Amino acid sequence: MSTTPPSIPAPDAPIGLLAAWGRFPITVAEALREQGNPVVCLGLRGHADPALAKIANRFEWTGATRLGRAIRFFRRHGARHATMAGKLHKAQFYRPNALLYHLPDLAFVRAFWPHVFARTADQRDDTLLTTLVNAFASGGVEFLPPTDFAPELLVKAGSLTGRSLTPAQQADVEFGWEMAKQMGGLDIGQSVCIKDRAVFAVEAIEGTDAAIRRAGGLCRAGGLTVVKVSKPNQDMRFDVPTVGVGTLHAMVEAGAKVLAIEADKTILLDEEAFRETAEKFGLSVVVLPSAAAAARLAA
Repeated sequence: MSTTPPSIPAPDAPIGLLAAWGRFPITVAEALREQGNPVVCLGLRGHADPALAKIANRFEWTGATRLGRAIRFFRRHGARHATMAGKLHKAQFYRPNALLYHLPDLAFVRAFWPHVFARTADQRDDTLLTTLVNAFASGGVEFLPPTDFAPELLVKAGSLTGRSLTPAQQADVEFGWEMAKQMGGLDIGQSVCIKDRAVFAVEAIEGTDAAIRRAGGLCRAGGLTVVKVSKPNQDMRFDVPTVGVGTLHAMVEAGAKVLAIEADKTILLDEEAFRETAEKFGLSVVVLPSAAAAARLAA
């Protein structure tokens, strides 16, 4: 996690946006435009929504391993600060001949040599993303948390539905919270799927939605509880826990009934549609403050 205080961009300064998959990059781009910041957007091929081209002031497609080109693009259009949003489907980099397909440039090779080529360093998310933002910083582009530009997306403590948890569901939330925090501390994943204090799935490289569906295949009786939390030392510049309507649809497919997320550390997309979907399918969604959850677990 970065310990250097970030600089603050001017109110009307161009902001770079490195956009991956999902609704989140569009939400960030719209927030930047509303605040008066020109959006200089690079959309990752095979990930980003083409609608970003109409929102951003400057837009180009790029490959995920074209690091030098990305730095030059942001600097050329005056973006000395940038942010990233969206999910990168990391599994695609483990396909046969993946490096030949993605054709990394020299800047990428230099930055990621220990991780991808020499394989003397690990490829956990925090390791790779820290390497990425440090490489951008060396090139004169400083990455900031996306929530600096859209703080309203961070969900507050409370219940997002009108349903109270049963004692068994509450026990699963508390048990799952501890498991998820431990998994996050190891940088394995953010989510766990629980029933009767048994772990049916831990999120790994496949992402939360796929982990939920995997748990549903193992727990045919339904009634799963999904717990998604931040890492103990969460760097808010990247990989911030995010939930949306898609999360709820995955839960419905898996027969899950409860979603527990962490207040002030979780991004909630399209809140109105999220609440409506949860109510429609009879799902319980609780948002717990970290301190309260930790105290409850210690009791």
